[in-house]
Amino acid sequence: MVTKKEFKDALIKLGIKKGMTLEVHSSLSSFGRLEGGAETVIDTLKEIVTSEGSIFMPALRLSKEIPLTEEDKKLGLTVKIKILPPEAERTAMGIIADTFKRMPGTFCGPDFISTAGWGKHGEEAVKGGLDYAIHNGGKALLLGVDIYKLTAMHYVEGYTPDDIKSAFASSEKVNKIYQPNEWFTECGHPPVKAWYTIQKMAYEKGLIKETMIGNCKTMFFNIWDVVSIYENELKNNPYKLWGMKDRS
Repeated sequence: MVTKKEFKDALIKLGIKKGMTLEVHSSLSSFGRLEGGAETVIDTLKEIVTSEGSIFMPALRLSKEIPLTEEDKKLGLTVKIKILPPEAERTAMGIIADTFKRMPGTFCGPDFISTAGWGKHGEEAVKGGLDYAIHNGGKALLLGVDIYKLTAMHYVEGYTPDDIKSAFASSEKVNKIYQPNEWFTECGHPPVKAWYTIQKMAYEKGLIKETMIGNCKTMFFNIWDVVSIYENELKNNPYKLWGMKDRS
């Protein structure tokens, strides 16, 4: 059992402090057992950063990946995820994020792709998602998850060449069956998990601090320091990054 005091002490030692802006992604089960569960994570973060700081968490109304049928596979589908209704209590974002967005004082946009925010600049979650956190010295805190949960990475993907994007886009036939206003789908996978390359580069540059809190591997870093590596690679080495050939 990880106690609330142990959790709080570990976060403070890691560098989280009053007035800080945090983008938080988490897996409660990664702790093993945590005293007080999801509420402990949220309350402790609020206690440390105080209302002078800000906390942002994902509020995407998406299900976990749904198993593919044989017909799906014939269509080339590799991922299908249901867009959930506004009243859905549980999503693929995890119980910590799902609890956070429903708490009093939390701001959250109405769209299925949204961010929830609390604190001094929490309302920026509705205005611009993670824009404020990314461009104003925000820090990322990953509790039991890795860079593939870091929503801020998507904010620079406008630099991805169109032929890379289109290589994994769903066909018209797929979109007729799984309509885009109800489903998120993908067809195919790139040869390389590019975000792990970015994570490795960030570690090599000494940008990521990490610790164990119980069984939970915890990563902490400046958002833009890591996301800017991704932006640079998308601008200068996108095909190598994704393990693909330039077809332009």
